[in-house]
Amino acid sequence: MLVIPAIDLKNGEAVRLYKGDYQKKTVYSTAPEQLAKQFEEMGVSYLHLVDLDGAKDAQAVNKKIIKKIRETVSMSIELGGGIRNMETVSYYLDTIGIDRVILGTAALDHPDFLKEALFRYGADKIIVGVDIKNGFVSTSGWLKTSAMSYLTFIDQLAEIGIKTIICTDISKDGTLQGPNFELYKTIASHSSLSLVVSGGIKDDKDIYQVAKQGYYGCIVGKAYYEGHIDLREVIRNVSQENNTLS
Repeated sequence: MLVIPAIDLKNGEAVRLYKGDYQKKTVYSTAPEQLAKQFEEMGVSYLHLVDLDGAKDAQAVNKKIIKKIRETVSMSIELGGGIRNMETVSYYLDTIGIDRVILGTAALDHPDFLKEALFRYGADKIIVGVDIKNGFVSTSGWLKTSAMSYLTFIDQLAEIGIKTIICTDISKDGTLQGPNFELYKTIASHSSLSLVVSGGIKDDKDIYQVAKQGYYGCIVGKAYYEGHIDLREVIRNVSQENNTLS
């Protein structure tokens, strides 16, 4: 299982929101590229980047710092937030070398765009964020809730050819209350898509529990920033477990 630390970008800074509320943010670094470098030195192999301003404004906003992060580290990077057209997809994947992009709002509102991106780049480069609020898919930086059931949406993604989804329970995100394991169990029993767990991780025990379920990955944010996780140790332990299982 991949342990994937998150850097959420707002105004060029690394921040965390509480339940997606843009008015409830904590700034953790004014130099996100150095934070990314620290993650790489801890043994992180995949980094999760989110352009929060981009998600809210429906366009790529933090391009400059994202490019700087990409130039600073060699580890793999996945990026979401404000990616609403092929020009932006191409810029991130082809021009600056992001490893895979995460489509969210655009994947729901414009399935033809999702299909085009998937056709052009493949399922290894195009993944989808399924952000869930009260059983429905949330969009526009979590500011809007659609009428689409999350399971119906996941079915549609599988039919289109998506292989990997990042599922976030918005009610848990940034709360340090633990993940909604029942939600992820429901998703895993319903779909064979590779599942990345996101939202609510509070300590290393939560990460090990996610690993035991056999999920593809786990995103870690506030728990690390608030000092509840020794990321280097967790990565080492999960890696050893992966080697035992393989």
